[in-house]
Amino acid sequence: MSTITKDDPEPADTGNLAVGGVTYQRADADYFDKRKLKRTAGVWGLWGIGVAAVISGNFSGWNGGIATAGWGGFLIAALVVVLMYVAMIESISEMASAMPHTGGAYSFARAAMGPWGGFVTGLAETIEYVMTTAVVIYFSGQYADAIVDQLFGVSLDAAGLSWLWWVILYAVFVVLNASGAETSFRFALVVSVISVAILVAFAIIALASGSVDLGRLFDIAPADGGSTFLPLGVGAILFAMPFAMWLFLGIEELPLAAEEAHDPERDIPRAGRAGMATLIVTGAIVVLLNPAVLGSAAIGDSGEPLLDGFRAILPGNLAAVLSAFALIGLLASVQGIMFAYGRNMYSLSRAGYYPKVLSLTGARQTPWIALLVGAVIGFVSLFIVQYGGEAAGSVVLNIAVWGAVLSYLSQMVSYVLLRRRHPEADRPHVSPFGVPGAVFAGVMALAIFIGVLANPAYRPAIVTVVVLYAIGLGIFALFGRKRLVLSPEEEYALSGGLKDGPATD
Repeated sequence: MSTITKDDPEPADTGNLAVGGVTYQRADADYFDKRKLKRTAGVWGLWGIGVAAVISGNFSGWNGGIATAGWGGFLIAALVVVLMYVAMIESISEMASAMPHTGGAYSFARAAMGPWGGFVTGLAETIEYVMTTAVVIYFSGQYADAIVDQLFGVSLDAAGLSWLWWVILYAVFVVLNASGAETSFRFALVVSVISVAILVAFAIIALASGSVDLGRLFDIAPADGGSTFLPLGVGAILFAMPFAMWLFLGIEELPLAAEEAHDPERDIPRAGRAGMATLIVTGAIVVLLNPAVLGSAAIGDSGEPLLDGFRAILPGNLAAVLSAFALIGLLASVQGIMFAYGRNMYSLSRAGYYPKVLSLTGARQTPWIALLVGAVIGFVSLFIVQYGGEAAGSVVLNIAVWGAVLSYLSQMVSYVLLRRRHPEADRPHVSPFGVPGAVFAGVMALAIFIGVLANPAYRPAIVTVVVLYAIGLGIFALFGRKRLVLSPEEEYALSGGLKDGPATD
């Protein structure tokens, strides 16, 4: 193979390496020159991108857990999920400090379980982030439409044109994310701070207005076998856990920024801890106060619970103005999660698991092709589900959650395997919970995985993910495994992180 030209996405062939049923191409410098990222983020930039990715979960989506299990059931689910994320983030931070590459979850699984494990985990994370972005776009469109309707009497949703909001939002944020990493981190930091401030303002206004009534938390009538605290029974707690995840889903993306952070070994763990602390506080605000203002029965089916909360405690136009600020929280997550899927697809493409053209970065050193392709996939998914007769928000949310729990389970298995096989590997950050913490987080992820399987409401999402995996694994088996590239993630995996070069046996 000749040296690649400017427009050729293939690596120059400087000798192949066959290892464990896959074949690697040794790429020359020109291949990686076209796939460069720029180091621009410190600890607060990382905090911003992590919180931005998640914060929309405080504005929409989480409240479906109350409809599923009642307030008490959802509270228990949320507490279990908090413990899972705290343990998991520490485990992920340890692996990220040892493997400061953009690959994140794919990189960890590749080092622990080989190319097939890396591909399965990377695909799960792609599904998670692409579909999470789509869900946030969906809810953002709902919020935007409600605000515009209240202020100006114009509704695209009423005209059957909800998809126009999706086009507008995707276009704006693809351009924003493609404009440069420094812009992405700065924007994420600003909107994260504003979003947290809006949630704190909601808490202050709700408490000062006298609208908070804790009795409303338990206004769902108990079903057979239920109680006031658990109106839908103990079993419903398991079904509520995916909704509780929505308060934290995405904070685990921080390792994807490793090659754009100034000091990833130190700053990713610090940003992960700060981000979790922030999200625990904001999650507590909405879980306690939003249903205490509206009532659990009313909030369970709301498409914009925080907007409804503002409406309940403020005059009409003032509520709409403040809710416009609340929309910022949703837009923050579009930014943060779109950043994540762009880097996830970039790393898998750079290593040859996905088409190599997706990892080209261009003059601004951002994976703009991956960003665009992910946006098209997300938009098409929303359109097919919404106009195929289902509520796009819930179905696509379930697809995202299932992709997430697959990724979580795989990462915790990877952590345990790497600790056992390579105890001497350099780990600048060490999880205080160690292997027991990773096992706990993995068991909780497995429980959610089983809960999703057992709930008939998730069947469309499960079928979708199974089909995606069947297609993805088939393509990888036939083509992808023969065209891998010795990217940084693959180099580390082949050496175990313990030697200077890749192993050859």
